[in-house]
Amino acid sequence: MRVFGIDPGLTRCGVGIVDVAANRTAKLVHVSVIRTAPELPLEQRLLAIGTGIEELLDEYEPAAFAIERVFAQHNLRTVMGTAQISGVAMHAAAKRRLAVGLHTPSEVKAAITGYGAAEKKQVQVMVARILGLADLPKPADAADALAIAICHAWRTPVGPEGSGGEATDAPSSRLTPAQQAWHAAERSTRASVAPRRLTK
Repeated sequence: MRVFGIDPGLTRCGVGIVDVAANRTAKLVHVSVIRTAPELPLEQRLLAIGTGIEELLDEYEPAAFAIERVFAQHNLRTVMGTAQISGVAMHAAAKRRLAVGLHTPSEVKAAITGYGAAEKKQVQVMVARILGLADLPKPADAADALAIAICHAWRTPVGPEGSGGEATDAPSSRLTPAQQAWHAAERSTRASVAPRRLTK
């Protein structure tokens, strides 16, 4: 499955594209950062980033699209810019009939490192390890976009044929430590929310 990941930002918008096999191994396809200058009018910045995203979508033809879920911050201006870019990105995906997966930063960190409060450097290190890269992906926006794409692929249910259906656990020998931790956390979560029979 080819996944297109977006780390939304008005000044720097990270884009990461990965191919993920049925055994959950991932390979780098593309990584970049679309930049806009703060002095440009807002509508021109949105247009530039939207055009860049659409060109990459058409070039790489992903099967899935994932983006970081916008969450509240103290800096309202930053939140607004992130939300605006998220809307532009989701519009581009919807035009191509791609379902959009939304993942919080803590979900992405947990998927990649096994720890939901991991530092950015830890995420970069694990992304490089998962993708077999010699160097850490930089800047952080690029690494985050790759992490979002990988997270989405790992969290998407994959059936026996590798396309939908009930999720199946890959043999643990094929999983990285982060993937093993993620699967363990998923199993624990499912167990904790499973309906319990009331006893008198």
